[in-house]
Amino acid sequence: MDLAVRLGGLVQRPKRTLGLLALMLTAIAVAIGSGANFTSRAENPSNTFTAGIVRMDNSKSNAAVLVASNMKPGAPPQTGTVDIQNTGTLDMVVSLTRDQLSNTDTGTSNPTRFSDKVNLTIADCGAQASDGTPATCGDANDRVVYGPNTSLSAMDGAIALGTFAKDEKHRFQFSASLDSSAGNEYVSDGASARFVWDGVQTP
Repeated sequence: MDLAVRLGGLVQRPKRTLGLLALMLTAIAVAIGSGANFTSRAENPSNTFTAGIVRMDNSKSNAAVLVASNMKPGAPPQTGTVDIQNTGTLDMVVSLTRDQLSNTDTGTSNPTRFSDKVNLTIADCGAQASDGTPATCGDANDRVVYGPNTSLSAMDGAIALGTFAKDEKHRFQFSASLDSSAGNEYVSDGASARFVWDGVQTP
């Protein structure tokens, strides 16, 4: 039987022709898709993402660092200390500000505010040692961050104290004295202020 006769038979039976074509296409697809391939896979499961923590510990939180009483003009300064520690997980830049300043004038009117006559010095005594020994104040390693002997009222801006690494703790000493120029008009007068420590993550 020649080709013309075969083609004629297929044309005369279209349904059979379509069935044969579909069967041939399926066989070709199976033949192509059944080839073997070498493969490899590696995985990294349980990836986690958490935010860091900025936290500060104040050894005298919500309490005064210094209560200077019975101050006399020209007398030695009275002192108080506080420890500031980075207890978070991130390095932080620390600063100190003074706010909520108030003055009390109980007798003869003062020519200036009492806080103008309070001389203040703030020193960073240094970082705590690795064995937990706190820094010693009053030695050559002190770094004056405010003053020396600058009025309490003049502390009107933030003081940069540097970057504290994780767990780093510094001891600060506040020293206050009444200026020798304070006269009788300042007897029984006083002043109060709040000191605020701020920590901000490093860039």
